[in-house]
Amino acid sequence: MAKALVFPGQGSQAVGMGVALAEASAAARAVFEEVDDALSQPLFRLMKDGPEGDLVLTENAQPALMAVSMAVMRVLEQEGGFDLAAHAKYVAGHSLGEYSALAAAGAIELSDTARLLKRRGQAMQRAVPVGEGAMAAILGLSLEDAAEVAEAAAQGEICRAANDNADGQVVISGSSGAIDRAVDIAKEKGAKKSMRLQVSAPFHCPLMQPAADEMAEALGDVRIVVPKVPLVANVTAAAVDDPERIRALLVQQVTSMVRWRESVLFMRDNDVVELAEIGAGKVLATMTRRIDRAVAAKAINTPDDIEAFLGTI
Repeated sequence: MAKALVFPGQGSQAVGMGVALAEASAAARAVFEEVDDALSQPLFRLMKDGPEGDLVLTENAQPALMAVSMAVMRVLEQEGGFDLAAHAKYVAGHSLGEYSALAAAGAIELSDTARLLKRRGQAMQRAVPVGEGAMAAILGLSLEDAAEVAEAAAQGEICRAANDNADGQVVISGSSGAIDRAVDIAKEKGAKKSMRLQVSAPFHCPLMQPAADEMAEALGDVRIVVPKVPLVANVTAAAVDDPERIRALLVQQVTSMVRWRESVLFMRDNDVVELAEIGAGKVLATMTRRIDRAVAAKAINTPDDIEAFLGTI
């Protein structure tokens, strides 16, 4: 009856996230203060008051989402007595959530994680000029069919599956023109819905190689240790705990598909019966129910959620 903790990615951010935690818990406030200090930026004020247009910027959204996840973790551990190694078999995170997972598992220090995510966001934004890349959601097609759509749409440009989120829920990424063609081809192929996403860059495709190169440099300077429990990695959908392998996978992740559906199935096949989504929103819990309803999934982001979760341990 194993549990796994999972950590959300970009798109879960909202003005006001983390505020109830900060008001209720000194441990949560300490996390937000440490992240602000690490970035020399009043990030928590932005999370609390907005404006939303600044919070959704990749370089702000990524460390902010990690901060909320880590605030929940600190409350669980310091005020609830939660022991990750004793109560969970794996951690995993969706895209930037992989950094949150590693911080939660003690593999990377909180301040280092905040700085890495700030740089990751900046590097991803710089990698492709605004307007030259895009992403689209394809609903109702399998991964194989969505990949065929992307290949047909490429026509010499980049167009790849970027997120395999759940059955019939695939995100593609690449050159703007190719993504527009893919949206039309997907509809012709029978997709229930096919639409461009409001994102600032084409994440998780080869256009992100300049960002991957920059993250290789940034990660090379950061200490990574063996996590308290293994990470189920986006790139491989398999467990890893070797620090140097983790470092390499974090670099590869920038240009590679997020294999989330397979990651959930890997955890299920290795005795995980419950996923707890730690941090803002409930995107991963919703995806899990689409992947396999036999795996229970709940979102943990408010003081009441934390109290209820601790009562199940």
